[in-house]
Amino acid sequence: MESLTVLLFGKDMTFYDLLEAQAAAAVRAAETFHALSQDFAHSAEHIHALDEIEHEADELTHQLARRTDTTFVTPLDKEDLQKLSSNLDDVTDAIEAAAARIAIYRLTAPRPDIEPLVRLLVEITQAVHEAVGALRHGRDRNALQPRFIRIHEIENESDTCFRKALTDLFDTPNPDPLMVIKWKEIYDRIESAVDKCEDVANVVESVVVKYA
Repeated sequence: MESLTVLLFGKDMTFYDLLEAQAAAAVRAAETFHALSQDFAHSAEHIHALDEIEHEADELTHQLARRTDTTFVTPLDKEDLQKLSSNLDDVTDAIEAAAARIAIYRLTAPRPDIEPLVRLLVEITQAVHEAVGALRHGRDRNALQPRFIRIHEIENESDTCFRKALTDLFDTPNPDPLMVIKWKEIYDRIESAVDKCEDVANVVESVVVKYA
């Protein structure tokens, strides 16, 4: 049975467990999508795995929300917990939505642009996982700064890769307009997932500043 002191006075480390589990789910989603980007022949299996990860991430979000509502004093401000949890869930949702479009649009072969984009997505989710995991061990801004810098660097790399992917897509000789629309939507959702990762990093950084 949980101690009443834990619930009332903010010593409950489960909040960190749940946030880290959400960040880990985002990493697994990105890694599964990366596997899909290189293996369209088994897209159905990869997309099913992503759907399972997305459901798991939703349940983690609900668990954290319920625990926040029933705990008098939380380790972080409730608003910060909600922002972190919501943004982490948005990352996984965007990844699952991007991959699902491959099945919905019946795409049978990848474009060369997608693997580099998703590889950067894997890198940024891993960096975010590290940043979220560091919260429970202290909030030294100087110690965390290299992680924040790396996340912003990856986001900038992704922006460049995203623009190149769009340029190559629109410069395809005699392009099929429907295919252009389909791939652009997938690229947009990958970019959205990357942007959400940066949003998570910004919240973590603001928490570090607040509690410094």
